[in-house]
Amino acid sequence: MTNNQRLKTIIIYGLLGAIALLTLFPLLWLISTALKSPTENIFQSPPQLLPSQPTLDNFSGVWQSLPFGQYLYNSTFVAVLTVGLNLLFCSLAAYPLARLSFPGRDWIFIAIVSTIMIPFQIVMIPLYILTVQMGLRNTYLGIIFPSLASAFGIFLLRQAFMGVPKEIEEAARMDGSSELGLWWDIMIPAIRPALVTLAIFVFIGSWSDFLWPLIVIQDETLYTLPLGVAKLAGTFSLDWRLVAAGSVISIAPALLLFIFLQRYIVPTETSSGVKG
Repeated sequence: MTNNQRLKTIIIYGLLGAIALLTLFPLLWLISTALKSPTENIFQSPPQLLPSQPTLDNFSGVWQSLPFGQYLYNSTFVAVLTVGLNLLFCSLAAYPLARLSFPGRDWIFIAIVSTIMIPFQIVMIPLYILTVQMGLRNTYLGIIFPSLASAFGIFLLRQAFMGVPKEIEEAARMDGSSELGLWWDIMIPAIRPALVTLAIFVFIGSWSDFLWPLIVIQDETLYTLPLGVAKLAGTFSLDWRLVAAGSVISIAPALLLFIFLQRYIVPTETSSGVKG
């Protein structure tokens, strides 16, 4: 490597490191605030990222003051169920749009993808009315209802299905596989990277959703973590250390999920058409 190439590499990595530090600063400041003792000034300038007297009392205070364990269970249950149902319905919708031929297929796909441009606020009121009419208000299913399927998920999985080699499909048909068996035993294992990618996006979206649960849930025992953090901010508006601790508890599961599953986001070449 020449000196010019080495210098260019150093500059690029330096810029990327600076951008990463700038992006991570709010998260670092949040964690720092959650670990600071009541004697430390959290709004001093310049900000002090390393607490002089780190403590975990703020986290224990959050658990003791509000039923954060119940909020954590609610968010986990809703997010996991949302992911499972979203993957099921999106894959069932995407498969025929990718692998079957029928009149109007392309127009149906265009119509579905076009809904991505519609803001949620436009359909929020009709969704709420439908949710109430179905008796789903103040229920877990009421929170999950708008996320049962998504245009983005159908688009993503359709593109993944289209990338599966036709030879695998033809071999399965010659072995007598039914259409449903072909979808479940051949296609689903072949698009695992796309499924994991969609699962991550759906989980993070469901985990961090605040507006829809706020609208459809009035029973505090069904509150998810975002609603719990909002209540925490209202209860302890003068103690931002507790609010920061609650926020850290709220974002930690989604952050850990992304860290452990990020390697699956990169699409991989289809190497097998059988479940394994």
